Amino acid sequence: MPERLSNEAIPRLSPAVRRPRYDRTQLRSGIVHLGLGAFARAHLVDYTEDVLEQAAAAGRSLAWGITGASLRHRDQRDRLAPQDGLYTAIERRVDGPTVRLYGALREVLVAPENPAALLEALAAPDVRIASLTVTEKGYCLDPSSGELQSDHPDILADHRNPDAPVSALGYLVGGLRLRRVRGLAPFTALCCDNLTGNGAVLRRLVLAHATGSDPGLADWIARFGAFPDTMVDRIVPATSAEDLADAARLSGLEDTAALAHEPFKQWVIQDCFVAGDRPEWEAAGAELVSDVAPFERMKLRMLNAAHSALAYLGYLAGHETIGDAMADARFAGFCGCLWHEEIIPAMDDLPRPALEAYATKLAARFANPSIRHRTWQIAMDGSQKLPQRILPTLAARAAAGLASPRLSLAVAAWITYVGGRDERGGAIDVRDPLAAVLRRRLDEAGGDAAARVRAVLSLATIFPPAFAENEALLAPIVAAYAALQHSGAAASVASIVQTG
Repeated sequence: MPERLSNEAIPRLSPAVRRPRYDRTQLRSGIVHLGLGAFARAHLVDYTEDVLEQAAAAGRSLAWGITGASLRHRDQRDRLAPQDGLYTAIERRVDGPTVRLYGALREVLVAPENPAALLEALAAPDVRIASLTVTEKGYCLDPSSGELQSDHPDILADHRNPDAPVSALGYLVGGLRLRRVRGLAPFTALCCDNLTGNGAVLRRLVLAHATGSDPGLADWIARFGAFPDTMVDRIVPATSAEDLADAARLSGLEDTAALAHEPFKQWVIQDCFVAGDRPEWEAAGAELVSDVAPFERMKLRMLNAAHSALAYLGYLAGHETIGDAMADARFAGFCGCLWHEEIIPAMDDLPRPALEAYATKLAARFANPSIRHRTWQIAMDGSQKLPQRILPTLAARAAAGLASPRLSLAVAAWITYVGGRDERGGAIDVRDPLAAVLRRRLDEAGGDAAARVRAVLSLATIFPPAFAENEALLAPIVAAYAALQHSGAAASVASIVQTG
């Protein structure tokens, strides 16, 4: 068994591993990050690591170290703490992997174990940014209205005991409350999740949460706080046993917190921070802009929509990963038609050549055989993702009188998936905050395709009323759902590529 990664073990890393080019003992936490999953460690930490290296090279202070926080479970802390917050990341290139060691994490907290410690971290004078990757469901957001679910159990728990919050919003509001009491400026709250207008959404939710307990605090946050919009992009599959074995082989040390990611990365950030205080992320390749919306819309409606469509259809057809699906000519053709014939024509406010070029890059990224991004992983939380990724394009095309057979098939595949049975009759492990509600509606609807589709599309927490009432939207989804039940996903995909 190799030696475990730690500060003391760094000299024994393989020479091929890129090490931090700064003195970790000089790090100060300027960022508290909520939701320390693989994506944040392959994206936010990656950009910030570059900033720290550049600061060290220029003789500047290392003021942008990161305190990470897990809001639910201790497993991430238990992997990272014995390694002094260090971990390696494998960049899986087509021509072979490269490995980098990251040192930007100063500590990892587990919120339920010590809520006060996380609130104190958020209220520390050196902290100027609180960032989040808690997935769409972590915001206690009503997907159909975009408003706070004020009766959500986590929000109710926050209000009952504000000194021991449960939700990410509760911790943000609690940390801001302490800063106000202590005469400190608010931190910038930086959402890094796939929500349309994520900064504006986070601002609205934080203010609604704060108003529920302290209207004066809400006014202070509204006046002095900042909530930049962002767009994040990098494919980061869930870490596999193969990734851990490769990390040990390539680095020479055991690393239970290792991860793998694709070479591509993108981060577009609205340059709107409290007192302008932020890392120089642009020096690490981030794009600081005045308006994130065009970048965000392109990514959500092209990358994320296609990812979800391939996830549900690919899973039902027996494809384990996105790369496996793209290696199937039927699914690759479906994806190309989805982009070029349905999604891009509905984005006429953006230059078509740029969209076409983006689609070409996406196809190559999806097909990268070194990235084992499981369809089951992407399929999680579809009730929270579809309103951001697929429904806006579907509704826009319907309003213009245009058919959307591939988008309709994607929605039908999701409805099939949440029914809980695959095409061979096996149980699907559906991970979704509305899984029980969706399954109950489908069971109560019986076996009729139209009744089952209508039962799901009438769920107002996901779909606007037009979806259940508009026959132009409903009928194609019903037809696609019936085709999936009769012929299966692969045949349905093949048919729709041929006929459109």
